[in-house]
Formats: sequence, structure tokens, C-alpha cells
Amino acid sequence: MTRARTSLGTLVTGAASGIGLGIAQHLAERGHAVCLTDLDAEAAAREAEALVARGLVATSLRLDVTSQASIDAAVASLEPGGPDLLVNNAGLQFVAPLEEFPRERWETLIAVMLTGSAMLTRAVLPGMRRRGFGRIVNIGSIHSLVASPYKSAYIAAKHGLIGFAKTVALETADTDVTINTICPSYVRTPLVEAQIAAQARSHGIPEQRVVDEIMLKPMPKHAFVTFEELGGIVEFLASDVARNVTGQWIAVDGGWTAQ
Repeated sequence: MTRARTSLGTLVTGAASGIGLGIAQHLAERGHAVCLTDLDAEAAAREAEALVARGLVATSLRLDVTSQASIDAAVASLEPGGPDLLVNNAGLQFVAPLEEFPRERWETLIAVMLTGSAMLTRAVLPGMRRRGFGRIVNIGSIHSLVASPYKSAYIAAKHGLIGFAKTVALETADTDVTINTICPSYVRTPLVEAQIAAQARSHGIPEQRVVDEIMLKPMPKHAFVTFEELGGIVEFLASDVARNVTGQWIAVDGGWTAQ
């Protein structure tokens, strides 16, 4: 008999705000013991404390996914031997034509979103193997599947997550460990709010026109993806009924890629 798992030890990166925080809150509300990690340790601690004040199980850690020492320390601090569920969410954006893209910015984006996800996954896999169970969920993007101009490093990293997950899925097929990538289109995060405002200024149009004519136009459903939707998909992927879902990408794009 299959069942949904609760009380999983769960580590979410980039969990002080945005998608990471939304997923962490959703999972905590459903019985997961959630560790919110972020480069901004104070913000992560505030959000964890807010969950604890609601009677939920949450802790926080400062985690720099570009630092192996930081990764190792974070995994070692979790008992026993790391999380049951890892959500690789940490990310950032930089927009510029490739000819003007600073090398250090390129390297930072790849280091955070691709190399960081890979090294953190590498660190948690031994514990998952010992326990005979593990779930890894990468938060990709619609830009894991399609491209837009001026986002070359972001798109390269997000595309890379899909190939990375396929490879790790094959390497972990001998145990009940899965790895998958969720690919959402626009979610109304603080980062997206800033993009809306910036594009409104750049184009000299109201923010609502940016939403309607730029961001949601490629989506037949014309609706932002919500944190609850993403949290629910992570919850499903963490369950026993998803044990044969591995190496896959799931587009949450309102029909964008169906066209």
C-alpha cells in the first residue's frame, strides 16, 4: 500500500523569501520538519521562528551553496545524516547581452544554480542511500525549457538542471531515491515584482500592461503560478506514490510549452 509521507526532514535552499519560502511554509504546514537555509541567515531565522510560533517544526541555517565547507557543515548539522527531502531552489538573475555579460556574474549564476545544486545533492546522497529513501527536487524554470534574450547564464543553469537530474536519476535507480525538476513560469515573487517595475519604467507603460502583455502573454491560462501549486507538486514528488517518477521535468506553465 502506498502512502503520503509526513514528518520528513526537509532542507530548502533560498528559503528566506519567494518560492523557497512558499514551498517551506507549505511543507511545514503538512507535517514536514523543515530547515530553511539561505545566505541571509537573519531572514531565514525570522521565517523559521514565524513557523515555530504557529506550532510547526522549523529550523534555519546560513547556507552558501557555492561553498563546499558551508554545504558540508549544513548537512552534518542535520540528524540523522542529512535530509530526506532536498529542495534545490537558491537562485538569482542578471540580465545583459552576452557581449556585455561580466564573466564574474556568469560564473556566480552557474555556481549558485547548477554547481551548488549538484554539490548539495552529492552531499546528501550518502545519507539517503543509508536510509533507503530520499527525494530531491530542483526548482528549475520555464527557462529550463525555452529561452529569452539577455538571460544566457540563468537559462544555461536552468537547462543544466534537467540534464543533471536525468543523470542522477540513473545513478540512484538502485534505491528509493528520486530526483526531478519543476519548471514554473512566472511566480509573483519579490524578484518578479522588481522585474515588473523595471520593465514598466523601461517601456514607459503601466505595470499592469507589463503583466498582461509581457509576462502572462505566453501563458494561455494568463495566471501567475502560486506558491501553493509548487508546494503541492513538491509534496507529491516526496510521497511514496511518486517512487517511479524520477529524472523528469514538470512544466507548471499555464500551457506555455503546449503551443
